[in-house]
Amino acid sequence: MTSSPQDTAEHPPGLIARLGAEALGTMFLVLVAVGVKIFSTQQGGPATALAIGLSVTAGMIAFGYVSGGHFNPAITLGNLIAGRIRAVAALAYVVAQVIGAVVGAALIYFVVLASPVLADARAALGTAAAGYGEHSAAQTQLAGVLLAEVIGTAILVGVFLGATAGRRAIAALAPIAVGLATAVLLQFGEIVGNLPFNPARATGQAFFSPSWALEGLWLFWVGPLLGAALAGFVFRGFSNFPAAAPVAGDVPEAGNDGGAAAAGAVQAPAVPATAEAPVDRGRTADKEDEARDFFDGKKGQ
Repeated sequence: MTSSPQDTAEHPPGLIARLGAEALGTMFLVLVAVGVKIFSTQQGGPATALAIGLSVTAGMIAFGYVSGGHFNPAITLGNLIAGRIRAVAALAYVVAQVIGAVVGAALIYFVVLASPVLADARAALGTAAAGYGEHSAAQTQLAGVLLAEVIGTAILVGVFLGATAGRRAIAALAPIAVGLATAVLLQFGEIVGNLPFNPARATGQAFFSPSWALEGLWLFWVGPLLGAALAGFVFRGFSNFPAAAPVAGDVPEAGNDGGAAAAGAVQAPAVPATAEAPVDRGRTADKEDEARDFFDGKKGQ
């Protein structure tokens, strides 16, 4: 008997299952990102960026209800700082994402080895690796690439956090929003230096590229993590703002009793002090990732 997304609302997946989903999703993302870049007849361009964006959308739809669909250490860090995931789980997510990225890049590397047209497999993967200076199509220097990574990743993480937050967010649209944001940012980052805005993807590519990719890999961890931290702190600040009082006649949201009283709305009878409120033990025991809860239908319950 197979499980469904609805089942996870009552039986949240364990950490191992979530790590597996993160590894598989990241592997799929890197397979598409590196493979399309190398084997595309256009050698990049909008088609490559769109293909990668669609892979993000597909991965979030497929695995979002299991792990939250991060597939990116920067997004995981943003969720951690925003208070949506615990530190231990976040660290495990990052490890799983890097492993998935390395496996995805390795698979493409072996495919390239089997292609007689591409004589140098490492050079071929180097065309998809992130770089700066002479390894950037626009000859963008270190400071410019760092700034682009910080800004781009902050936008990407901000879109993810915003698309998966609040009771009014629609789960079906979140993967589309994140995928489109990824595609747009990658189109911008390609000329700047094949910027992935994803440290795991940059790591997987660098392992099978020329030595310069590994030497400059630190930049593609520092930049995205700074951008993710910026977005995470901004959204954490948003959560501290007091809720606005509803306009008279509005239907109050669950848990906003004070707003209902201010608007003069009819309130339900108070629960006697002796009665215990029902406890969602599955949610209490495993409140690991609010993004996962969003996709499996528990967000806002």
